[in-house]
Amino acid sequence: MTNIGAERFLPAEVSLSALREAARGCEGCELFRNATQTVFGEGDPSARYLLVGEQPGDQEDRTGAPFVGPAGRMLDRGLGEAGIERGAVYVTNAVKHFKFVLRGKRRIHQKPTAAEIDACRPWLDAEMRLVDPAVTIVLGATAARALLGPSFRVTRQRGVPVPRREGAFYVATIHPSAILRAPEPEDAYAGFLADLRTAAALGSATG
Repeated sequence: MTNIGAERFLPAEVSLSALREAARGCEGCELFRNATQTVFGEGDPSARYLLVGEQPGDQEDRTGAPFVGPAGRMLDRGLGEAGIERGAVYVTNAVKHFKFVLRGKRRIHQKPTAAEIDACRPWLDAEMRLVDPAVTIVLGATAARALLGPSFRVTRQRGVPVPRREGAFYVATIHPSAILRAPEPEDAYAGFLADLRTAAALGSATG
């Protein structure tokens, strides 16, 4: 099977609840075969801030909710210190199934391919249209590729507002999991927090 894309699995009724239910049956790429379940976005449907990560991790795949593992806890810390209430945001991923390889009993994360990102794009596009946030916080290179294109480089363009439409912006930063892997995690966190504070100020200014 090739990556046929998610478009044919989208529901006729376009609402977040209908999308979430339809996404359970998505077979738009091969990742559905090994993942436990689809992990769709969740949060405030009228959120001012929408956060997009890469894909579910091991704990997200098991629970069915985004950003509940170690990276999610790091994200919670950053949002809290930046003054963005986690309960008032919408969080999702560019890819909705966990991609991994088995090493013994452990499931080790693998980065999605460009084809897998593109196949899953219709779900993210639909979420973006429905939530229509003032600020979209782009977490890491995979989300940046999905939303800002393959030429965008988080390392060079992080923390800089990029217009999405009139009155709405993207702000890219590193994925919180990168902080956990960094040789100097507090330095990495400081940069992450600075980017989140930029997004918070932008959201307040566009309010």
